[in-house]
Amino acid sequence: MKLNRKMMILGVLLLVLNMTIATQYAVTKIGYEYNIVHPSNANIRFIGSDNTTGGRVLRVDGPNGTASLKVTFGNWSAGTNKIYSAAFGIVNEEQVPVNIMYINVSAINYTYMKIWLHGNRSANANNTAYDPTTVFMYDNGSIVNESTTIAWTLAPGDDDPSDMCSNISDRGIYSINTTWDNTSHVRYSLNNTKAYGIGVNGRTTTNASDFVWVQIAIDIPNNVDIAGAHTGIIWIHFMADTAS
Repeated sequence: MKLNRKMMILGVLLLVLNMTIATQYAVTKIGYEYNIVHPSNANIRFIGSDNTTGGRVLRVDGPNGTASLKVTFGNWSAGTNKIYSAAFGIVNEEQVPVNIMYINVSAINYTYMKIWLHGNRSANANNTAYDPTTVFMYDNGSIVNESTTIAWTLAPGDDDPSDMCSNISDRGIYSINTTWDNTSHVRYSLNNTKAYGIGVNGRTTTNASDFVWVQIAIDIPNNVDIAGAHTGIIWIHFMADTAS
């Protein structure tokens, strides 16, 4: 009789254990939200500046309502070197610093393209004597700044696509409007106030600039691969530290 009682207790314990294991399931839910917006109004956004044939170098790609951008350089012959010191700008609206790591270009034909990041909109970034902030990023098929090296760090933004800031320590004084261009359908700026990334010229997360200019040179040799359209995609790689 004692044996049966022990067996019964063991059976109850096994039943309870099985019930415990069998009830380790749950269902819950959480909502999410994000907005798909024009690239000039995004949290990391692109603005125009320099002009070329038909308007700004940076413009919508397709109908006016299209939320897709491209840089258009016009028509150039062999043996030409054309430099756009402010082909477009990159502005951070995130409330944390954002690192620009590297830039690469995907294309079918040769790009004949060189790309820099720099802070002086009107200066030629191909020499530090003209602009000491310059960082060479891409050289006609070769990534210059390695993917593991931070090229430029944008200061935290303020989630306001209507402006950018050269020194975030005082947005009231150092704010710069990024006006809407009704022809190219992008935001733009012609302001020559210099931008300094975090770690450049002693700037920190509290007084750096939340924008940077992208210089692009079209350097076409005398002997080209093929005549006609040269198209592709410029890839800009970012990394953000979300710790606050």
